[in-house]
Amino acid sequence: MEPVIIPITDELDLHTFRPGEVSGLLKDYLEECRKAGIFSVRIIHGKGTGVLAKSVHSCLSKNPMVRSFGIAPPQSGGWGATVVELETKK
Repeated sequence: MEPVIIPITDELDLHTFRPGEVSGLLKDYLEECRKAGIFSVRIIHGKGTGVLAKSVHSCLSKNPMVRSFGIAPPQSGGWGATVVELETKK
């Protein structure tokens, strides 16, 4: 299978990925964001049952690159998205 090339922006929509791909994807995405000088990102996980949001939050809480994260404000997706602030130091 060929790797999927994802443009690095300040937003990652997880709707097209399988749940088992999320952990590795988030780690790689956040690393690439920092390399690109992007330190504030929005991860769209959808509202659904909240399982994917919990998985995203679990991954973020274990990642040393993450300074802080929380549910997005209503105008940015509310509980269907998470905003993340990354450490600027490597």
